[in-house]
Parts: sequence; C-alpha cells; structure tokens
Amino acid sequence: MKDKIVEKREKEKQMIKEMISLYCRKNHHSKQLCTDCNELLNYANMRIDKCPFMETKTFCNNCKVHCYQKEKREQIKTVMRFSGPRMLMYHPIMVLRH
Repeated sequence: MKDKIVEKREKEKQMIKEMISLYCRKNHHSKQLCTDCNELLNYANMRIDKCPFMETKTFCNNCKVHCYQKEKREQIKTVMRFSGPRMLMYHPIMVLRH
C-alpha cells in the first residue's frame, strides 16, 4: 500500500514538472526552467510530498483542503490552464495515464 502511494506521488511530481516545463518553454522562451518556474515546481513538489490525501486523491481542484498559498494556487492554475490542453500533443501517453 505504501509503495503505491509513493509511486502515485512520483507520478504526480512528474506530471507537474512536465506541465511547468512546457509553460516555461512556451511563455518564458527558456530551455531550462526560469527562476520563478523553478520556485513554483519546488513548492508544488513540497505540497505533493505533504499531501495527506494522496491515497484517495484525484485532482487538487477536487480537494476539500487547498494546501497551496493563494499566490501559488493562482500561479499553478495559470500553468495548468495553459499546459493542460497542450500536454496531449507533447506527452499523450502521460496524459492518458493521468
């Protein structure tokens, strides 16, 4: 059971990393994550590591408890709105598994 949760956390981290990377590449025209996007990724990873609902979690926006700070929540929403639809073109298998 614990291994499944660890695996789910890692998949969640990989997905958010790809979404932030895509957003940064297309909006900040950077091959590597810019400082702001790297900070957001680190923050998101920290929140994923601390998520107490990982076992039953579907998507963060369905969660009863919003653990992101308001500013970071707005940033991640912007990233997801941009990257979500584009992920099908860049990472179709990852999206289907997600």
